Amino acid sequence: MKQIYRCSLMMGVPLMLMCCASAPDITTGGAAGRLKPCPSSPNCVSTQATVPGQQMAPLPYRGDRTRSRQLILSIVGAMPRTTILSQTDDYIHVEFRSRLFGFVDDVEFLFDDEGAVIHFRSASRSGYSDMGVNRKRMEGISEAYRSADSDASTETQGGG
Repeated sequence: MKQIYRCSLMMGVPLMLMCCASAPDITTGGAAGRLKPCPSSPNCVSTQATVPGQQMAPLPYRGDRTRSRQLILSIVGAMPRTTILSQTDDYIHVEFRSRLFGFVDDVEFLFDDEGAVIHFRSASRSGYSDMGVNRKRMEGISEAYRSADSDASTETQGGG
C-alpha cells in the first residue's frame, strides 16, 4: 500500500503541477512593431522584455530582411517537431513541440527594418517553469544564425 501511495505521488504531483499551473496562452503578436510581452512566469524570453531574466539580444540583419528571413526559416525548418504556423514579410510564428509530453512553445520572429534587427519571443503555452528550454532554444537558434551568416560572409569575401 505504501508503495502505491508513493508511486501515485511521484506521478500525480508533477502532472498536476504542469497541467494546472496556468491556462494555455496561444495569443501571439502585439502592437505594430512589438511582440507580446512575456508573462511574469520564467518560461519566456524576448528581445523586447524588460525583466532582466527574460531579456536576450536581438539578431542583427546580415544584408537585408529577405536574406535574414531565409536564414531563420532555414534554421527553424531543420529543427525537429517544428511547424511554421504563419509568416508575412516581417513576421514568422513557429510552434515547437517537446519530444516526451508534446508540450507546445510558441516562437515569434519580428523583422525590424528600421533597426536592422530580428526581434524574437519564445514562450511556453502552458505551465509555469520550462527549466530554461526557451532560452536554450533561442541561444541555439541565435548561434546557428550567426554561424550560417559568418559562413556566407566568408564565402562571399573569399570569392570576391
